[in-house]
Amino acid sequence: MKTFLSFFFSCLTIFAIAQPDRWQQRAEYVMEIDMDVKKHQYAGKQNLTYFNNSPDQLDKVFYHLYFNAFQPGSAMDVRNQTLPDSDKRVKGKIQSFGKDKIGWIKVKSLKMDGKDCTFEHVGTILEVIPPRSIKPGEKVRFDMVYDAQIPKQTRRSGRDNNEGISYSMTQWYPKMCEYDYQGWHANPYIGREFYGIWGDFDVKITIDSDYTIGGTGYLQNPDEIKHGYDGKKFQKPRKKKSTWHFKAPNVHDFAWAADPDYVHTTAQVPNGPTLHFIYQDNDKTRENWEKLPEYTIKAFEYINKNYGVYPYDQYTVIQGGDGGMEYPMSTLITGHRSLRSLVGVTVHEIFHSWYQMALGSNEALYAWMDEGFTSYGSSITMKHLFDPDSDTDPLRRTYSGYVSFVKSGMEEPLSTHADHFVTNRAYGVGSYTKGALFLHQLSYIIGEKNLKEGMIKYYDTWKFKHPNPNDFIRIMEKQSGLELDWYKEYWVNTTHTVDYGIENVEAGDKKNTNIILKRIGMMPMPIDVWITYKDGTKEIYNIPLQIMRGEKKQEDKNIKMKYAEDWMWVAPEYKLSIPSVPKDIQTIEIDESYRLMDIDRSNNKWDASVEGKRKKKKEDKED
Repeated sequence: MKTFLSFFFSCLTIFAIAQPDRWQQRAEYVMEIDMDVKKHQYAGKQNLTYFNNSPDQLDKVFYHLYFNAFQPGSAMDVRNQTLPDSDKRVKGKIQSFGKDKIGWIKVKSLKMDGKDCTFEHVGTILEVIPPRSIKPGEKVRFDMVYDAQIPKQTRRSGRDNNEGISYSMTQWYPKMCEYDYQGWHANPYIGREFYGIWGDFDVKITIDSDYTIGGTGYLQNPDEIKHGYDGKKFQKPRKKKSTWHFKAPNVHDFAWAADPDYVHTTAQVPNGPTLHFIYQDNDKTRENWEKLPEYTIKAFEYINKNYGVYPYDQYTVIQGGDGGMEYPMSTLITGHRSLRSLVGVTVHEIFHSWYQMALGSNEALYAWMDEGFTSYGSSITMKHLFDPDSDTDPLRRTYSGYVSFVKSGMEEPLSTHADHFVTNRAYGVGSYTKGALFLHQLSYIIGEKNLKEGMIKYYDTWKFKHPNPNDFIRIMEKQSGLELDWYKEYWVNTTHTVDYGIENVEAGDKKNTNIILKRIGMMPMPIDVWITYKDGTKEIYNIPLQIMRGEKKQEDKNIKMKYAEDWMWVAPEYKLSIPSVPKDIQTIEIDESYRLMDIDRSNNKWDASVEGKRKKKKEDKED
């Protein structure tokens, strides 16, 4: 582990020198809590060493106090009372919480380098004025004492979820807010996305000895707490309370879960991490959870090969939470599922280990860079696991969902902050669906091979550095040799849509066929025109977009690709002339691959047989 951290700090130092505007703050947490499972409360101590690697003097600091969201009148409660499509898991429930069910974190004392700080609880944010400013390049230590109460499970965090899991302990500690080149990110918590500082966690959790814990980090004292199983049976504890000691290097959060009925199994990914599976063993879980390790191993192998290597030695899948939610080195998922659903949610949450836990984009600002990329990768991985020999496009249903949503009129730009979408549906479809299609359509623009190679370069270049959208698009520009800023600007910053059509097909001069294409939507795109001849042969005419400054390479060696003149992006029409007469052509189609996100494909195909019937019908009517 020391070798890993030394390598990381070396890379971070080099990167900071090369790009002074992309420095990284750093935090080292040492935390202890003592749980009272009868009251569902705990007393906490936290020592935080904070490294101000920024060029700025910091006169204030901020902590997240996420549990304070689970109170009547909180921002999360009010938000879910006022949204037109409120989260059913939250709406109305927090309002009804009595004192014994609400969540809270109350800071009792806070010192910086031994001197008292001035602080105020403001909803889910602790506003802190330190006794002096923190200078650029300075390291300081914050010592905190606090008490907390665990809320009844509603959203992600809490106790006694619907499947009977005692504690899903996520967003459970006072967490320093991130400060980066854009300033502080002290966002009130309303149940959406997260952003955090890279750091090391040293965590001790004292709890009744009949509880089993799993989560982020490497367990340091398995022999001391008698952590182990004789088959499926937990060894009987010898004392009333045990202290579980975990360490997690270079992560930006720490989550855990606890239950007295948990069982624990492990599996090993070849040349990869050790996998831990922690769940309740009963008739609703046993069969599918016993099969889950096999699929999880295959998923890790596939993702490591195609998207970059997982950077830790361990990953834990835990039954808990309220659905599925990702955390460093672990996930909490509900467990009463069919096999495919169980594998699906596990694969999705695993993928977050790449696009949120290792890359660490600000998902409040760029939720689509995490949720969308994760949805894209997990769709492809699920096809590999369950339908490896199928030619079906795993993103086809995603495309259909996007088109349906566009027609609803509820779409908002992906540049919208995650907390500020007008509806939950706009946030969900935008972040997950449109974010996934961002990559799928990019493969249409630059080619599948370039996208695959670019995804690995993106991960290897930007892991542990909080990339933004421009960082990603620059990787793809370098990979493809094409200019792609226009694509990011249209797809992310606007709600303009892609819509092209075949306006007319007619005989031209010298045995040519003229195909008149029309741009109907506001978003310009390169166009692949697929020609299928009556003898069964096919070829593709690629019409590059002029502002791309180039074109993609041939993708399928079995289908010849020819290149036409560039389409000037402002022009509404384009004439494609091909050296074949109409009578030799069976069909002409814009993008037979379905990777172009055309919202109306009804005018994308010209079929000679259909056209012939239409002309005959017209002639008969005139006679």
